[in-house]
Amino acid sequence: MPGQDTTRLPNRALGSLLVLLFLIGAGVWLLPAWSEAAQDNSRPSTTPSTPPETQNSPVDEQGTFVIRQETDEVMLHASVVDDKQRLVTNLERNAFSVFEDGKPQQIISFHHVDIPVAMGIVIDNSGSMREKRAKVNQAALNLVRSSNPKDEVFVVNFNDEQYLDQDFTNNLLKLKEALEKIDARGGTALFDAVVASADHLKQYGRLEKKVIFIVTDGEDNASSETLEQAVKQLQQENSPSIYAIGILGDEEHPRRAKKALEVLAQRTGGMAFFPRTLDEVDAISRTIANDIRNQYAIGYKPTTPKNVGGFRQVRVEAKAKGHAKLMVRTKSGYYANAQTASVGAPRDNQK
Repeated sequence: MPGQDTTRLPNRALGSLLVLLFLIGAGVWLLPAWSEAAQDNSRPSTTPSTPPETQNSPVDEQGTFVIRQETDEVMLHASVVDDKQRLVTNLERNAFSVFEDGKPQQIISFHHVDIPVAMGIVIDNSGSMREKRAKVNQAALNLVRSSNPKDEVFVVNFNDEQYLDQDFTNNLLKLKEALEKIDARGGTALFDAVVASADHLKQYGRLEKKVIFIVTDGEDNASSETLEQAVKQLQQENSPSIYAIGILGDEEHPRRAKKALEVLAQRTGGMAFFPRTLDEVDAISRTIANDIRNQYAIGYKPTTPKNVGGFRQVRVEAKAKGHAKLMVRTKSGYYANAQTASVGAPRDNQK
C-alpha cells in the first residue's frame, strides 16, 4: 500500500516469525541431547543373543541365560564322548533316551548351550601340598579363564578344616588372592570340605548348574564325614558335579585315595584325573573347562512322582548316525524329595 513501511510485517506474520525463531532456538539447545539419545539407541544390546535351540529360554535381569525347570522336573547335565573319548557336541534331542530305575522317561526340555555355572574351587592346603600350590593355583586360575566369563566362583582352602577364602565372584584378582592364602599344614579333611562346599553351592549359588573342582594329593585322614556320607549328600537334587585332580604320586595309600575321587566324580557325572607329574595339572584344568562348557541339559518329569521319595537310579543313552558307540556321562541317580543334611557353609578364614 502507498506509504506502507515494507520492512514491517503484519502482526500475524510477526507472531509466526517469533514462534519459528523460538522453535529453532529450542532445537539448537536440544540437539546434543537428541543426538546422544540417538547414539544410545544405536548401541548394541549387552544382553547376549540367544542360540536357536534356546529361543524360548528365559534370560535373567543381568542378561544371563538360565535354565528354569518345573518343580517336578529332573534336570540332567550330560557330556557325550565317542569311542575315542572325543566330545560329541552336535546331537539333537531325539538322539537321547533317559531311564529312571530302568523305566523310559519322556524328555520335556532339551538345551545344548554354554551356560554359566556356580563353581567351588576346593584346594588341598595340607602340609604335603606346600611345594605344589604354585602350579595348582595357576591351573585353577586357568580353569576360570577357560570357562564361561559369567561363571560365579568361590574358593575353599582346606586341611583338617575348611576355609571360605573368597565367596562367589568372577573377579580373577580376588580369586588369585584367595588361592594364595597358603598355610600348608595339618591333615586332609577332603570329604568334610566337599560336603560343606556343596551345601554352600545349594544355599547361595544362584545358577542352576553347579560344579566343584577339587585338587588334592592324598587320602582323606581327618574328616568327620565318610565317603559314603559325602556321596549321599552329593546325590541330593540340584547337587554339584565333581571334577577332581589327584596328584597322588607315591603316597602311602594311593589306591584308596584314587578310589575315593573316582567314586565322587562318577556318582555326580564329573571326572577324575590322576596326572603322572605336576606339570600336567594345567592342561587337565583346561580339559575340565571344555567339558563343562559342552554339556547337554536334559529335563524329564519322572513317571514316579518325586513325593514318593527314595533313591532313583538314572541312565542316559545316546545313539546317532555316524557314531558307532556313544557314552553319556551324567549323575548316576538322585534322592527324590529328600532334605539335605545341615552341615553349614565353609567358615570364613580368620587367619
